[in-house]
Amino acid sequence: QVQLVESGGGLVQAGGSLRLSCAASGRTYAMGWFRQAPGKEREFVSAISWSGGRTAYADSVKGRFTISRDTAGTTVVLQMNSLKREDTAVYYCAGSPSYSSGYYSTEENYYHYWGQGTQVTVSS
Repeated sequence: QVQLVESGGGLVQAGGSLRLSCAASGRTYAMGWFRQAPGKEREFVSAISWSGGRTAYADSVKGRFTISRDTAGTTVVLQMNSLKREDTAVYYCAGSPSYSSGYYSTEENYYHYWGQGTQVTVSS
């Protein structure tokens, strides 16, 4: 069983930046970030293929967030800039054991491995 460990969450003022990292203990292919705000369902934020060549973003974060992964493929980073209050949520890293070089998914049920979540709070 692959373990995913997120880090980098915290408290930041609106307009600021945070960098989330997710370290996998083993091989994962497509990886993604999801978030859940209080009283809301978990939603897709961003995803990246194993090769790193394909990425996807929710409309709400497009142009502000950037996802990337290292060459070993075991660490995924979500760079979050121009943060807004509505970005406040628990952010979860997700990984898939399904082999594919260029595929990713925006759907939760595609991902088998999940991190414990890291809190991001954006203040005004």
